[in-house]
Amino acid sequence: MTGTRIGTHPNDAERLRLRGHDTLTEVIGEMTFTEGFYLVVTGRRPTGMQLKVFDAALLLLMDHGLTPSALVARLVADSNRDDDQIALAAGLLMVGNRFVGTMTGAGRILAEGMAAEGDKAAWAQQLVQNFKNDKRRIPGFGHQAYKEVDPRSARIFEVAQNAGVKGDYIRLVKTLSAAVNADARRSIPLNATGALAAVLHEIDFPTAGMRAVAAVGRCAGLAGHIQEERELPIAPLLTQFSESIAYED
Repeated sequence: MTGTRIGTHPNDAERLRLRGHDTLTEVIGEMTFTEGFYLVVTGRRPTGMQLKVFDAALLLLMDHGLTPSALVARLVADSNRDDDQIALAAGLLMVGNRFVGTMTGAGRILAEGMAAEGDKAAWAQQLVQNFKNDKRRIPGFGHQAYKEVDPRSARIFEVAQNAGVKGDYIRLVKTLSAAVNADARRSIPLNATGALAAVLHEIDFPTAGMRAVAAVGRCAGLAGHIQEERELPIAPLLTQFSESIAYED
């Protein structure tokens, strides 16, 4: 029989359950949102170490100023002033392979690297060569503003290591980073999404769901932009700028 282990249906008036826990007595008032998010995705309540790292991961990409996702959310909010969910959904559509959400791709690479037998440095060198031959960028590396070091990556590693993670995936991604830099003959920053892929592996979060961490964290930041658009609107300025772009026949 097909079923779900996530939560009880609204028509089940006798129970309110979330992943085997009583929603009213064991979840609400007893768990943080971060704990509940980890639980609902993995089916496990996080340990203290996992909770510390997962909470930091949700905060890391919450906001980065007037990014494309924030601009889209603000423009849509200007047209739908009473429907925050529409602006949030529009902004979240920008969480993809180019902006914010490359940790799933990075996570898959790290999972393959951890499963690979033999010397990890040799694996990393071969992976870099494969991507180079295919003329593809390795997800999790490079940033338009941070040219050598992404400080967010350093900080999330610090939090994870202080929390007591084993560190195997952090060491692996650093090995890959060294191979990337050696091939480029310059420093290519391991960006926040690449670092997040490593630390999410450290806390046993499923690879396929890693982009959801970026989406959920960014959603909170977009809520802030939508509220600020009501108080300090920039949509009229964006419209004014668009009117300055000349039509060319």
